[in-house]
Amino acid sequence: MMGNQLAVRQILTSLAVCVVCGIVSLAQAQAAPKKEAAKPAPSAAAAAAGGAEPTLIGQFGTWGAYTASPNGKKVCFALAKPSSSKTNPPNRPRDPAYAFISTRPAEKVVNEVSIMIGYTVKPGSESTLQVGGGTYAMYTQGDGLWIKNAAEEERMVEAMRKSADLTVKAVSAKGTETIDSFSLKGLAQALDRLGQDCRR
Repeated sequence: MMGNQLAVRQILTSLAVCVVCGIVSLAQAQAAPKKEAAKPAPSAAAAAAGGAEPTLIGQFGTWGAYTASPNGKKVCFALAKPSSSKTNPPNRPRDPAYAFISTRPAEKVVNEVSIMIGYTVKPGSESTLQVGGGTYAMYTQGDGLWIKNAAEEERMVEAMRKSADLTVKAVSAKGTETIDSFSLKGLAQALDRLGQDCRR
């Protein structure tokens, strides 16, 4: 299980880097006089994901809905960057953070929540995700966070669908405390779209 999640983390991280390339390209295209649709820029990250090139199938608020087929297996995921990030001590360097909700039909996985936190998490530290008045314990592997109690994941996703934002708290290996807030505007629509697309 953990091996599978490590592989998924690597794929999602690679796809996220490629998606960011596309966002940068899109921003550049929008800044140009002609507003043409920009394709995600080719990157080594896509090659690392088995040559998978993520396709944006819809943007819903802060959440992008994407599909990709790393190693020929379809992956659908919603992706968002934090609306705000704080560190204590302040202004500590880190890689970008992302929230993913992924569906992998070949593995019978639906709406698996993971957070790429942007640094190696301190071993033995407590990481939590807070949404809709509830707090969920997260376990860590490298720079990825997943819910500890898988039986609570469906309830957590439902709370995410109905709430305005979620907060993730974690501690880096160097002792830096982080608080990342993600807007949940558009998430329900993104998940509904992915639910339709991933059935095919």
